[in-house]
Amino acid sequence: MGNFVKWLGAGLGFTFGGPIGSVLGYVVGSFIDGFTSADVERARTYKTSSRNAQSGDFEISLLLLSATVIKSDGKIDQRELNYVRSHFKSMYGEERASHAFKLFKGFIKNNNISTRQVCLQIRQNMTHASRLQLIHFLFGIAKSDGIVTEPEVNTIKTIASYLYISQQDFESIKAMFYDSSESSYTILEIEKSATNDEVKKAYRKMVKKYHPDKLQHLGDEHVKGAEEKFKQVQKAYEQIQKERGI
Repeated sequence: MGNFVKWLGAGLGFTFGGPIGSVLGYVVGSFIDGFTSADVERARTYKTSSRNAQSGDFEISLLLLSATVIKSDGKIDQRELNYVRSHFKSMYGEERASHAFKLFKGFIKNNNISTRQVCLQIRQNMTHASRLQLIHFLFGIAKSDGIVTEPEVNTIKTIASYLYISQQDFESIKAMFYDSSESSYTILEIEKSATNDEVKKAYRKMVKKYHPDKLQHLGDEHVKGAEEKFKQVQKAYEQIQKERGI
């Protein structure tokens, strides 16, 4: 229990307040055996670095929104659960991932999560780059069972709007999970009729927007996760270069 309390309290700066704090308190009180109010208070007062605080906040946000997407099509697919667990293990290690999954199972069972309120709190406390990474992770979950369903897309789109992610940014990230002749242009947020100069300009803009260094404040584990988006931008540009002979 001691290690779990330390993990939970490891700088979760904004999560103990507002709607996220309410959901978190409900889950630990209802679904984790032996978790007492004293444990919650110890977690609340546990101190750590600001980087760990930001990483911890991002982690809880990932779990909450992941649960929302997984439940959006009316069924809970084991492949989607495995995706979350596997990625948390690769990002945080076995012990921390195990702790996170305890909370995650509670979030899955909780049907009283206000996505709008949770996203409002996230929006007020996270950078735009962090919010883009959240959307990318949610599409990864949706695609993990082989297909992104319409209810999943609609749920992620709603989350994106609550997080003040523009329609263009949403479509750009969405296109990274679809194979079509238009995907490369959508990822770069341009039309197929764009000139070569416009293509190059769009590529430079997207490289700046999705560069992994923008998540450096969250720690190396999230920089690695952001590299996948960055690679998709590079792949899209290279595909267009190949098609046009640039």
